[in-house]
Amino acid sequence: MLVKILLGVAIALVALFGIIALQPPEFRVVRSASIAAPPERVFAAVNDFHQWKVWSPWEELDPNMKRTFDGPTSGTGSRYGWSGNDDVGEGSMTILDSKPNELIRIKLEFIKPFASVADTEFVFKPEGGGTRVDWVMSGNNDFISKAFCLFMGGMDRMVGPDFEKGLSKMKSAAEAGG
Repeated sequence: MLVKILLGVAIALVALFGIIALQPPEFRVVRSASIAAPPERVFAAVNDFHQWKVWSPWEELDPNMKRTFDGPTSGTGSRYGWSGNDDVGEGSMTILDSKPNELIRIKLEFIKPFASVADTEFVFKPEGGGTRVDWVMSGNNDFISKAFCLFMGGMDRMVGPDFEKGLSKMKSAAEAGG
């Protein structure tokens, strides 16, 4: 009887590992918003990490979060680091490319709760009298992140709502003139 139970457990584990291994090796999360403000105002809110406190969906999760800013105040080479509670973890962002009012590319590095690296882009396009903003995050899934995504519903389900909240806050601030 014990042999049958152990064999059943072994088969279940092999099947689980197989399902995890077959999960997508890459992820991509995209959210967009139309903001009734000029591209330069919306761009400035992203290009300067000091301004993220106004609209970032993660800033309010830990009022005691420690922040560091390195490099230029804004634009290419600007770096933002954070360390906080379990809700925000620890990591850094570095602006790799900044094309005024068009594009910002950021390298996002997490240290805690688990190490990972992702590429983030903000694309700004004039739209009517305002700006369309696309917030895109992409990266690779290792075995552990494939397993995590399998049980949590995928990166889009985990991060997408945060992007929507951040874009909504960005919209409110930019349209109010901030």
